[in-house]
Amino acid sequence: MKIHEYQAKEVLKSFGVAVPNGRVATTADEARAIAEELGGRAVVKAQVHAGGRGKAGGVKVVANPDEAAEFAAGLLGSNLITAQTGPQGVPVNTVLVEEPVDIAQELYLSVTVDGAAKSPVIIASAAGGMEIEEIAEESPEKITQVHIDPLIGYQPFVGRRVAAALELDAALARPFGALLGGIVNAFQNKDLNLVEINPLVVTGDGSLLAADGKIDTDENSHFRHRDLAELRDADQEDPLERNANDKGVQYVKLDGDVGCMVNGAGLAMATMDVIAQVGHAPANFLDVGGGGTEEQVAEAFKIIVSDPDVKKVLINVFGGILRCDVLANGIVSAYKEVDVNVPIIVRMTGTNAEEGAEILRNSDITVAVAADLNDAATKVAEIN
Repeated sequence: MKIHEYQAKEVLKSFGVAVPNGRVATTADEARAIAEELGGRAVVKAQVHAGGRGKAGGVKVVANPDEAAEFAAGLLGSNLITAQTGPQGVPVNTVLVEEPVDIAQELYLSVTVDGAAKSPVIIASAAGGMEIEEIAEESPEKITQVHIDPLIGYQPFVGRRVAAALELDAALARPFGALLGGIVNAFQNKDLNLVEINPLVVTGDGSLLAADGKIDTDENSHFRHRDLAELRDADQEDPLERNANDKGVQYVKLDGDVGCMVNGAGLAMATMDVIAQVGHAPANFLDVGGGGTEEQVAEAFKIIVSDPDVKKVLINVFGGILRCDVLANGIVSAYKEVDVNVPIIVRMTGTNAEEGAEILRNSDITVAVAADLNDAATKVAEIN
């Protein structure tokens, strides 16, 4: 789960990471008052779950409180469109008003999980303030990766190693190591998926400051971190994803036109691969779960067909705890409640597969029942 920059900075601050002074505002008058408290000149930033805000006009250095209020008024209540949001944009409900930073150098710093190495990894670059994806593609030599041994954890020598790779002044090696240690502690103690600071600023007086902050939390750990769970901003989420989350369905919107319903993440990935092999693209990742109920199946089906980008639906289920007859009853139930104007292909095997197929055949809905996954993919390709 993503959280806003101002929320990420509060988390980082609690672990000893220095951040600029500032507060969040929800009205133009609040933005003016905060700018006055900061001495007049300030930076006003739109708070959205998307990068590229500066290029999209969502960040501005203002010269006085009135300019802060004017810029905030133009942002609040609008939709900010960035390279990461798509043409619909995301709503701006809050802005962060901060003191301006005297920037001498910009660095990139993040901590995430390297699945292949099965350990946390520190990613750093002296080319901060830029798109890290572009740097990785065009100049990979500018990026340093240092893994953290899960058995011994973060150690001071790791900070010194990263500082040396960034060619920081020797006087900054110790404070940089302490700051990096705070980031790693936040990452581990809060069970995070990602902590990213871009840019990490070396100021004119030689201090280190997190001028920006991004945190992705692990929703599986929210039962341990209710404080993080409460930071969810549903307004920033895709409406279909938000609805699915509220219904307990794992759903991610994608760019294709084939709606997918599958039980199990591995089977879902295999299904999307097969769709791609026949020249189509999935419209979503949807895992109804190994123990999905009839109600969850029905809700998942309704979510898929409510996506205007979906031109056909492929349901691929291996019956186990989720029996095939339960799946079929869920589909039939949902079909009665919504208008379905797209072809439906169903492939199911496992527990009560014959019973499920019989339920579908005896219903009033039109579905193409596939013998196996290859047959299902073929049927997807045959439907225009």
